Amino acid sequence: MNLARIDLNLLRVFDAVYEDRNLLAAGKRLHLSQSAISHALGRLRDVLQDDLFVRTAKGMEPTARAVTMATPIRNALRQIQTALGDEPFDPASARREFVVAANDYITLLLLSRLSQRLRAEAPMVDLVVRPSTRLDLAGQIDIGRIDIAIGIFAEVPTRFQSMLVWKQTEVMVAHRDHPIGDRPLTHDDLLTYPLVAVSLGGQEEGAVSGFIVERGLARQSEMFDRQALEDAFTGSATLPRIRVAVAHSLAIPSLVRHSDMLALVPSPLGREFERHGELRIHPLPYPAPVTSVRAVWHGRNDEDPALQWLRKQIADVASQVRT
Repeated sequence: MNLARIDLNLLRVFDAVYEDRNLLAAGKRLHLSQSAISHALGRLRDVLQDDLFVRTAKGMEPTARAVTMATPIRNALRQIQTALGDEPFDPASARREFVVAANDYITLLLLSRLSQRLRAEAPMVDLVVRPSTRLDLAGQIDIGRIDIAIGIFAEVPTRFQSMLVWKQTEVMVAHRDHPIGDRPLTHDDLLTYPLVAVSLGGQEEGAVSGFIVERGLARQSEMFDRQALEDAFTGSATLPRIRVAVAHSLAIPSLVRHSDMLALVPSPLGREFERHGELRIHPLPYPAPVTSVRAVWHGRNDEDPALQWLRKQIADVASQVRT
C-alpha cells in the first residue's frame, strides 16, 4: 500500500461513513455532496483493495477490514486535531451533532432543558439522544458513537472522564387518592401495598448488585437500591412485594393511577410527578440511599472545545433540576 496515495480527507470520509452508515448523512456531517463522498470512498477502496462498506437494506455495512480500521483511524484523527490545535467553538454559528446517552427520566428532566438551551444559543446544533440502557454502552463511547453518557455508574474506567450532574435519593410516590393519604409511610405500608419499581435488566442480563459491567463501565440496571429496601426488613418474615417491574419510568403514573400500588422512584422524578398534581411524594420509612448521577465521556475528548461547551451546558441546566 502506498501511503502517498492517501490524504487526510479520505480518512475523514471513512470515519463519517462508518459512524453514520449512510452516504447522505456522512456528506451532511462533512458538508460534502453524496457524489463527493462516493468518489472519496472509491479512491480509498482502490488504495486499500477492499470494499470497506457494502450497501444493504440497513445501510452501509462495514467489512471486517473496515471494522478493524475504524477505531485506530478515529483515534489518529483526534490526535492530529489535538496536535494542530482545536478551533474555537462558536455555538451561535456551529454546525454540529451531539450524541448523548440517557434513560427516559434523565431525558425528561435534563435533556429537555438542554434542548431549549441549544435552540436559544446554538440554533444549528443538533441533539441525538440514545438509550443509556443499550448493550455495550462503553463500547459505543470507545468508538465515538456516543459523546456523553449520563446516568448512575458504580465504576468508571480510567480511559473515561466524568463529572457530577446531581445527587439524588429515593422516594415513594402514590396517587393522591391512595388510602395512605398524606400521612408518613410506615414499614407496614410497604408490606400492605405492592410496589412498582424500575428495572432495566436483572441477573439474567448479567447484573450484579443492581449494576451491569461492560468494558469496565458499571452502569445502573435497577433504578432503586434493592439492598437498602431488603435491609430495612431484616428479621421480618416477609419482604415488600414488587408487583410490577418496568423498564420505563415514565410509565409509572399510568400504573399507579386508580391503584393501591406505591412506586419507588428517584427523588427528582418524584418531584416532577408531584408537580403535575396527580401523584404525591412520600419519604421512605427507612434510610434513603444517596446516589450520584454523572456524565461520562472518553478521555480523548477532554480538550474538545465543542464538548467542553456541551458539558458546561449540561452542568448549568442540571442546576435547575430539583432533587
